Amino acid sequence: MPCTLLDLASARAMPWKNGGGETLELAIAPAGAGLEDFAWRISSARVGTAGPFSNFAGVDRSLALLSGAGLRLQRGNGRIEELHAGGAVAQFAGEEAITAALLDGAVGDLNLMTRRGAWRHRLVPLPLHGQQEVENDAEVMLLWCQAGAAVECRLAEGEMRSLESGQGLLLESLPGALALHARQPALLYLAWLWRETNGS
Repeated sequence: MPCTLLDLASARAMPWKNGGGETLELAIAPAGAGLEDFAWRISSARVGTAGPFSNFAGVDRSLALLSGAGLRLQRGNGRIEELHAGGAVAQFAGEEAITAALLDGAVGDLNLMTRRGAWRHRLVPLPLHGQQEVENDAEVMLLWCQAGAAVECRLAEGEMRSLESGQGLLLESLPGALALHARQPALLYLAWLWRETNGS
């Protein structure tokens, strides 16, 4: 499907790779792939206890916080990084040894992973109030409504879609400008996934 609605309420629940929790799998390629052979994967997890991240060798990861007070990451080099809902995105290699601690209770996150050398990605927050155009030059694009009012999205070919908080749109092979509109303040996370070519 070139345009797929993703919803936390209907996502498939799976155990974490390290067994420490549960993840809602929103999308994966190729269809039916497992944790060892996916090309890319989009998921959301509820983190209720402190502990180490799962090891995903050869994978690049981006992590954003969707809900909760905050998450403190201790990176492999000892650096401390804090994530807050609607804030900046953490980017790291899947094999990096990272330990997470909760700032004040459980959190929900958005996790994007791409197989290094095959795919690359970018994940950014976008506060939205009123109308804004966003360019899609990627093979796969994700629009995720993190909080706030409903967001209207007009695709490049004119089709209209609506997103509520906790929902996303996955666009595959639909390049062009997207018109986004929110009557009240909302926060989106946007992701672009590009297939790597030989020699890049």
